[in-house]
Amino acid sequence: MRGVGLRRLRRKSFNQTSLKGLTDAKADLGVQTAQVESNSDSEYADNINQLVKAGCNSITTVGFLLGDATEAAAKANPKIDFSIVDFGYEKPAKNLKGLTFNTAEPSFLAGYLAAAESKSGIVGTFGGLNIPTVSIFMEGFRQGIEKYNTDNNKNVKLLGWNGKDGSFLNTFDDKSKGQSVAEGMIQQGADIIFPVAGPAGLGGLQAAKDKGVHAIWVDTDGCVSAAEYCDVLLTSVMKGMDVAVETAIKDAVDGTFNNKVYVGTLANNGVGLAPYHDADSTIDQSVKDKIDQLKQQIIDGTLKVG
Repeated sequence: MRGVGLRRLRRKSFNQTSLKGLTDAKADLGVQTAQVESNSDSEYADNINQLVKAGCNSITTVGFLLGDATEAAAKANPKIDFSIVDFGYEKPAKNLKGLTFNTAEPSFLAGYLAAAESKSGIVGTFGGLNIPTVSIFMEGFRQGIEKYNTDNNKNVKLLGWNGKDGSFLNTFDDKSKGQSVAEGMIQQGADIIFPVAGPAGLGGLQAAKDKGVHAIWVDTDGCVSAAEYCDVLLTSVMKGMDVAVETAIKDAVDGTFNNKVYVGTLANNGVGLAPYHDADSTIDQSVKDKIDQLKQQIIDGTLKVG
């Protein structure tokens, strides 16, 4: 029986989905598991080493910010298989696999939906940190709004991201800060909020609920991971981190582990939109059909996103 470890950042829905990959592997593969959670950047290397000392044969780290620490650990421990959620290396060590997700694709669909559903013609987004795995959501969202405007000769505006710069909290943990930023956008007329900020993003959902506007969640189906806000959610942009993590662990157990970067896309169901849930009856069927058409065009390669 092999030992499997997972080291994660403190980000609620993001962590929950990645952790599910570990617990699924335990149930499906019968592996022994261990996990640690860091409270600050300075703990990354020590916590990974804790899993190494625990005798783990496979270690998965969770989050872009762990890229350097994970690479260093993989090079220092060539007999252990390492995988990392949300980071891809140009020249990875043989025992190091990046698990990445093209969330620009479903975020594009979410942006189109937001633009179609906005009554004010203004929507808003904000991020936790200005890192690629956050801004990719925001850029896909922007492009989806742009596509809607082009298709329908409209001028829906996006607050918080212009393609290069935007509104960032510099934290994933401060819910009150997320709520304050979202309230500011709502005061400017935004009637749909797209927070990409982990637990801090829950403040955006709270602002939407308090002010009677809609929101779109990220990483997981918000109607499951943040069910108290389901009534304000149009949908969620989901990342199949659980499937990617379990697959990396299974490959390690089976001896088929390799360092080829995994990319979750709409085509391989590694990313996607959640069901519309409570909003289903309020979204026009023509909009739903258009979202389905755009999804198929992205899958076919006739529509490029990113």
